[in-house]
Amino acid sequence: PIFTILIVDDSAMMRAMLKRAVRLAAEDVELLEAGNGQEALRVLESCAIDAVFTDINMPVMTGVELLREMNNRGYTQVRRVVVSTDGSDARRDEVRELDVNLYIRKPLAPEMIRSLLQELGHAGISSF
Repeated sequence: PIFTILIVDDSAMMRAMLKRAVRLAAEDVELLEAGNGQEALRVLESCAIDAVFTDINMPVMTGVELLREMNNRGYTQVRRVVVSTDGSDARRDEVRELDVNLYIRKPLAPEMIRSLLQELGHAGISSF
C-alpha cells in the first residue's frame, strides 16, 4: 500500500530536500507538499494522509497552529513529525501535548529518514 506523506515547510528548498531523502529511503511513498499550515489543512481535507512532516516557524499558519487545528478537526490518526531548527526544551514541551510522534532537528541527514519511516510504521523501506 502507498504511504502518503505531507511535507509542510515554507522553504521550497527544504521541501525538495525532504522529498528527495524520502524517495531514496522508501518505496511506495506518495509525497505531497504545502508551504504553510493553512495550505496543509486544505491538502488534509482533500487527501488521505498517513503522516505530516511539518516545520514550526512558517508564515500564515505555524506548525504549532497546524498541529492544534489537526486535533480540532479530528485528524488524530495522522502521524506527526516536527522537522525544525528550534530544538529547545520549551518548543519540544509545547508540541508534546499535540500528539507529535517524532521531533527532529534540521538539518536532517538523509540516513535518518529510513529509521524515521520505520518508526512511523511504513513497511516499504528500500535497501540501498
